[in-house]
Amino acid sequence: MTGLVEKLYRTGDLTDNELRELINTDDTDAAELLRRRADEVRQKSYGKKVFLRGLIEVSSYCKNNCLYCGIRRGNAEADRYRLSREDILKCCENGYELGFRTFVMQGGEDAFFTDDFLCPLISEIKTKYPDCAVTLSLGERSYESYKRLKEAGADRYLLRHEAASQELYSKLHPEEMSLENRKNCLFQLKELGYQVGAGFMVGAPCQTVEHLIADLRFLQELRPQMIGIGPFVPHHKTPFAAEKGGTLELTLRLLGILRLMFPKVLLPATTALGTIAPNGRELGLQTGCNVVMPNLSPVMVRKKYDLYDNKICTGEEAAECRSCLQRRIGSAGYEVVSERGDCIDQLKV
Repeated sequence: MTGLVEKLYRTGDLTDNELRELINTDDTDAAELLRRRADEVRQKSYGKKVFLRGLIEVSSYCKNNCLYCGIRRGNAEADRYRLSREDILKCCENGYELGFRTFVMQGGEDAFFTDDFLCPLISEIKTKYPDCAVTLSLGERSYESYKRLKEAGADRYLLRHEAASQELYSKLHPEEMSLENRKNCLFQLKELGYQVGAGFMVGAPCQTVEHLIADLRFLQELRPQMIGIGPFVPHHKTPFAAEKGGTLELTLRLLGILRLMFPKVLLPATTALGTIAPNGRELGLQTGCNVVMPNLSPVMVRKKYDLYDNKICTGEEAAECRSCLQRRIGSAGYEVVSERGDCIDQLKV
């Protein structure tokens, strides 16, 4: 199995059969070699730098009813909130003082956040903090909306495709949602010049190795600048409450594979990874990841952005969270930097 790791390291790709073998293996020697090779490739492009993204969770309202998500429309017990313009600007002010140079506005698909609300806000953030990047993660919108937001100054857009297989996508989402539209949104974002992030859940209900291979092939087609994956973690108020979550081992294996397939991509060690294992994010950083997204949202709303059960870092102030992360990242052998952290080669990721 180590031979497949070396082939992936040399060539950046494997056949479907080889990917199937590598994804399915429990060979510990292969896992350790994959980790080392992924770390080597990441350090060739980014050294030991870890880029922080200041996450601002702007709304827990969502029009969608995805079967895995705690803020789904059908969860009548969800504690809903939305941040005001002033709230968001205050988060950016705090984050900038703490050294954050990317702000990520993330939320459910909430009709309150119109282009007329967002565009002046994005412009104001970019004017106040010209050395910062603005990333949006606000779901599916129209081409015209994406265009206006880009013209207002948005730099990046995160939109996980969640499942590239129609079969799996339809099992995770209600009928009114469309994988075709999801993919179209991602290609439109690329066309408009955004740095684009896609990604998928690991260990989602009904997911097979064939579905994971489809995800990897779709990412090869899209060539995003950012890839976000994390383990599926069930939420007690969803139809998947009793399902098993994704495992640390499979998530790390896929992170290593992604780093070797996409050497220059920005790859976060996600909050979900840190939720299923106390040292999950550190292990992610040691397996090719180079981004961490601490929470800048007001402390009083963090528990309300309840995507899955036991989500970590819901009670710390942003400064405490940053200093804690900095220590942990340093102990893992990496260095937190106050940079925008752009993909180093947007054309050849």
